[in-house]
Order: sequence, then C-alpha cells, then structure tokens
Amino acid sequence: MKKIDMTNVQEAGESKRLPAGAYICKITDVKDVADKEYLKVTYDIAAGEHTGHFSAIRNEHPDWEWTGAYVKSYKTAALPMFKRFCSAISKSNGAFIFDGGAINADETTLKGKAIGLILRDEEYYSNSGDIRTRLIVHAEFPIDQLDNQKVPEPKKLKKEQTANVPSDFMAIPEVDTDEVPF
Repeated sequence: MKKIDMTNVQEAGESKRLPAGAYICKITDVKDVADKEYLKVTYDIAAGEHTGHFSAIRNEHPDWEWTGAYVKSYKTAALPMFKRFCSAISKSNGAFIFDGGAINADETTLKGKAIGLILRDEEYYSNSGDIRTRLIVHAEFPIDQLDNQKVPEPKKLKKEQTANVPSDFMAIPEVDTDEVPF
C-alpha cells in the first residue's frame, strides 16, 4: 500500500439513510444519453426535513455520480412511462411544458424544475454477494398529487433468486492461517 497522510482527515460519521416515501424534488441535472435513448436525471429533495439530502452526499463524495440519479428511457417500449414523467414535470411547474418534441424537447430546460417522486426500497446483491437494500425511484407524479400516493412495500428478492446464488459467488479465497505473520 502506498503511504498516506491522514493527519487532517476527519473520520467518516454515521450517514443517515433517506427513508422510502413521497418527496417533492428538484431536478438538479439532466444528461441525454442519445445512443442508449435515455435521460440521466439527477435530483434532490426540495422540501421537508430531508431537503438537500443527495446534494450533501454528492458534495462529500463527488465520484458517487449515481447518488440521487436515475435513468428515464425514451425507447419506444418505454414511451408511456416517459410521457408520465413529462406530464408530472409539466403539471408541477405551472406553464412549463416538456413533451419530448412537439413543443419542448430540450432536456436542459428540466434543470431546476420540480417533480414529485415516490422512492421505495429494493433488495439487491452487493458485489460481495450480500443482500442489501437501496432506494430507487418508483414513480413520478405532479407535486400536488403526492399526498394521495401510497409508497409501495419494499421490493424483496424472490426466494428462487436467493436460493440460486452460487456458494462461491464473489467468494474471498481461503487463506492458510499458518502463513499469516501475526
């Protein structure tokens, strides 16, 4: 390992996990990934006790580019969901219209716009094979309809998904303890 100086490094504290729920959010950035036909939408919580949650994390960890971000596909099969996204933004921002083409297809105009997001928990396998939970965008709504939305139960891995994990999934190689010098 290279030598590092941690004299002025503050030890990381316990981070607070954002609970699943319905949130008024603000779009902080949008990038069009045209070759894959999706928008990378970066957002943050814009109201309530968790305001600025994702921006604070991104400020502390600039390389965590997918924190508070998700993909919104505009492939043909995904157009009904993309239209719901466009409608939620338009209805949340007064006279602003984003419709993917007829009136406004400039994704950069979405920056700073409000949207209602339902965030729910979802189980996944970490790189080490452990089952962990992450927060994902479940659906978009106009902000004035958020109070009427139910936050779905966490999405659990199905029993067959957990039963079929190979025993050597991302296994750490065995180490002969007689060779460890301590």
